[in-house]
Amino acid sequence: MLDGAARVADLVKAVAADGQPAVAITDHGVLYGVVDFVKAARKEGINPIVGMEAYLTPGSRFDRLPRRDDKRYHMTILAENDTGYRNLVQLASKAYLDGYYYKPRIDAALSAFRRFDRNNWLPRRACSAVTRSRRSNG
Repeated sequence: MLDGAARVADLVKAVAADGQPAVAITDHGVLYGVVDFVKAARKEGINPIVGMEAYLTPGSRFDRLPRRDDKRYHMTILAENDTGYRNLVQLASKAYLDGYYYKPRIDAALSAFRRFDRNNWLPRRACSAVTRSRRSNG
């Protein structure tokens, strides 16, 4: 997996050429690329997996700490079905509208998934190597 920009059409064609049945998109904090991604994947007969790499803040998403104190951890969330996708859209919207401070952030109140059916999406920890290295460097 690469953590960077990729042209959707090129990525999907490479996945199809490699014989892979599915490919995922996990934009950082947003869902901007999802529509083009899903269209391109379906066109090539590839199963699109929609997700987001959310920025999880240990405090409140409403906090506005100085940049050096504003910690964020990554959480990858994948939608399992249409309901999961709709929940992901709500989460991304709240992160952007309520939690935006340098990045669209979610907090424990949103990431607890109490409001959403857990059977419709898969939250996973992401970028653990980055998180560990930041912790060890102070």
